[in-house]
Parts: sequence; structure tokens; C-alpha cells
Amino acid sequence: MNHPILDRIQDLRAELAPGDAAPALVTALADGTATRSALAELAAQQHRIIRSDRRSLLMLATRCADRPLGAWFATLAEGESAALRTLPALAAASGLDLTAEEARAPLPGCQAYPAYLAWLALNSRPEAAAAALVANFAAWGGYCATIGKALRRHYGFSDEACAFFDFFAQPATELEQQAADALGADGLDAPTLAAAREYGLLLQSYEHLFWDTLGVLDL
Repeated sequence: MNHPILDRIQDLRAELAPGDAAPALVTALADGTATRSALAELAAQQHRIIRSDRRSLLMLATRCADRPLGAWFATLAEGESAALRTLPALAAASGLDLTAEEARAPLPGCQAYPAYLAWLALNSRPEAAAAALVANFAAWGGYCATIGKALRRHYGFSDEACAFFDFFAQPATELEQQAADALGADGLDAPTLAAAREYGLLLQSYEHLFWDTLGVLDL
């Protein structure tokens, strides 16, 4: 039997679902037509995004330090640290070394998502931010699963080079259950759920902007 909080989050996820059309870059990678330079740019932008997101999640953890939700945000931050460790192999396979990865200029369309998460870290209802993040797990994870398979099939990438996408492609079932437990039975009242919907829509929009920005680059 589902946790009642999970039922509400599933409803929110269905409402926020991006539809069947994958971003252009994800489709190009799945077809094997995207360039390695596009992957290099993705790795460079993710290097900035993950470091920022980790700090934002730790800020949310601090705001909830005396509640179970604080530990949940801290767990997400640990996950960002783990993902960061996989990026050098992806960058190298894409033809970009770590120094060059760190030196790449930020692309505004790619960095809108972490900028908004930083805003949430300071200004959000933490319970609503948690629900919004959980509701958006599936879309990002699905794209990463597609890319991980494509990189092996079309580009000959090793498991190590695909580890970044494999990490996020893992089912987030345990994290979702932990979030529901941390939120508790009354964690998503009507005002909090309304805020979660607002946050989720913006997070999804900024994630689309990330993919759209990379998809139109002349690389």
C-alpha cells in the first residue's frame, strides 16, 4: 500500500510530466547523431550545476536540521558529491580534460536550474521543495537512462564514462520513500502542495531550458 504522501507526489508528478517528446539532444544521442563536443559541453555545465546544487541542498538541510527532512536533503547532497566524482571520466571520454571542464564559461540557459534551486534553498517552504524535487526525479532519470544506453551503443563509451548517467538513471524509489517518511502524514497540506506545484513547474521549465540550450549550440 502506498504512503499517502507518495500518492500526492505521484499525482503532482503526473501533472508535471513533460510528455513523450524527449529533448532534441537526448534524441540525437539516442540516434548516435550528436557530437562528442555536445557531451563535453554537457559535462562542463554539469560540473558547475552539481557543485551549486550540492550547496543548495546543504542549505536546505541546515534549515531543517532539527527535523527528519534535514537528513533527507543531506542525503541528496551526498548524492551530488557522488555524481561529481563521475564527471571527469565523462569529460575525458568526450575529449575534455578536467582543467578545461572547469574553465568552460557558464551558459545562462544551463545555469538557470541551479540558480533557481539556490533561490529555493533560501526562500522556499522546505517541505514543498522536497515534494517538487521528488516529482521531477523521473523525467531527469529517464533521460539519463536513455543517454547511458546510447553512449555505449553508438559512441563506445566505457561503464566508467557512462557512470554519471547511470547514477541518475537508478530508480529513486528509496529516496522517494524516505522523503515521504520525512514529510510525515501532514507534510503536504493544501498550501504546501500548491507551493510544490509552483516549484515543480519552474524546476521542470529550467531543466527543459538546460536541454534546449545544449540542443541548439553549434558544436
